[in-house]
Amino acid sequence: MIRFLNVTQKYGTITALRDASFDIDIGEFVFFVGPSGAGKSTIMKLIYREEVVTGGMVLVGRVDVSKLKPHQVPRLRRRMGIVFQDFKLLPGQSAYDNVAYVLRALGVAPTEIRKRVLGALKVVGLIDKVDAKPEELSGGEQQRVGIARAIVNGPSLVIADEPTGNLDPQTSIEIMNLLEQINQRGTTIMVCTHNQQVVNTMRKRVIQLSDGNIVRDVPLGAYNA
Repeated sequence: MIRFLNVTQKYGTITALRDASFDIDIGEFVFFVGPSGAGKSTIMKLIYREEVVTGGMVLVGRVDVSKLKPHQVPRLRRRMGIVFQDFKLLPGQSAYDNVAYVLRALGVAPTEIRKRVLGALKVVGLIDKVDAKPEELSGGEQQRVGIARAIVNGPSLVIADEPTGNLDPQTSIEIMNLLEQINQRGTTIMVCTHNQQVVNTMRKRVIQLSDGNIVRDVPLGAYNA
């Protein structure tokens, strides 16, 4: 589903990734770990084409994303859901409206929007918070709304960039368990994190980066070798 072939990414004189190669199959759950600046977020941004690769090839499905024209990028992103560390919810808008935003932008019919939004909120355990605004929700609840927004369009891939970075340890585990439940439905999950506790608890595939290099790729791995 995802393939990196000898990917190098540079920002001026800084090399964020060096000759990175890996494959991620449909339905996998993969952690990308390493310290800040190791290259984790760069990998995520290359996949959803926020950045264009400077060397090598990034394939999503059979699509070489570096060759997409700007007007083709939204179609690529509709195939995936993105979960952010800082939630990126619309302030003053209800949980329902935050999740519905994506579907409204796509022109989905109102009756279908309601069905999908309520379904997504049920999956993340917030069906009783439909009308709650972000400021009325805890950090964990805000992230659950963010996950509902990420899955409401039925993506085959969910990318989570430091999804537990602003959460306490117990809530972090709850969020990761939720992502695992979504993975068990067949959705591929990629998580960029420096949270050692969740990685060691989950025991999924671990790809470790250091200074832009992939230094370890192990199944059922821990944060450290």
